[in-house]
Amino acid sequence: MGGIRRRGVVGLGVTGLVAPLALAVTAAPAQAASCSTSTGPYQKQVEKFLGRPVDGRQSAADCTAIRAFQSKHGITPTIGYAGSVTWGVMDLMNKQKAVGNKPNKDGKCPVNKGRIACVNLTLQLSWIQDGKKLVYGPVPVRTGRDRYETRTGLKKIYWRDIDHVSNLYDVPMPYSQFFDGGQAFHSVGLSMWNPPGSHGCVNMTKKDAKKYWSLLRNGDDVFVYGRKPGT
Repeated sequence: MGGIRRRGVVGLGVTGLVAPLALAVTAAPAQAASCSTSTGPYQKQVEKFLGRPVDGRQSAADCTAIRAFQSKHGITPTIGYAGSVTWGVMDLMNKQKAVGNKPNKDGKCPVNKGRIACVNLTLQLSWIQDGKKLVYGPVPVRTGRDRYETRTGLKKIYWRDIDHVSNLYDVPMPYSQFFDGGQAFHSVGLSMWNPPGSHGCVNMTKKDAKKYWSLLRNGDDVFVYGRKPGT
């Protein structure tokens, strides 16, 4: 990791954070555009998710609510249209919520490794378990987008750098814990549902990245499985 340097943790209000080999996608700014009057293909589903009257017809109030959701999660264009990307994010949120406190119900993350960090790409969730005991999580994460997928398999944390800075892009990656080349857990100042995803790293909120930092050590196992929607 030649040329990597350390410096104090800086504010997270940046457009994107990157790993040496795993650039996190920057969030496109909200586009100034008029509110859509068109009824989207997922109008009813989006209305239900947002607690709006479910009539399947776009209204000014519907558009305002949809735009607010899009702006919060970096979904562009921010025009209040109930399209596939907006509904895809909402559908993923529903599926994540349904997991509850049993993220390894399917038993796919190994329970014979002791402490291990699990990453379910399909549901964009991560958690830490010790055997069958859930230690922390599950928490939403933001993994690699199409062609920059977070690599699957059993890995180990091999390098930790709390104030990591990319020498390639000169941007901070707080609480970095590398487990596969340039791919690492680290915090970002973006929504975990900001599409299309990172360039391979497992992005986390600052709160969750700090907790992972306190619970994990070099040599701890990481297991990544599944397939991120859209990859």
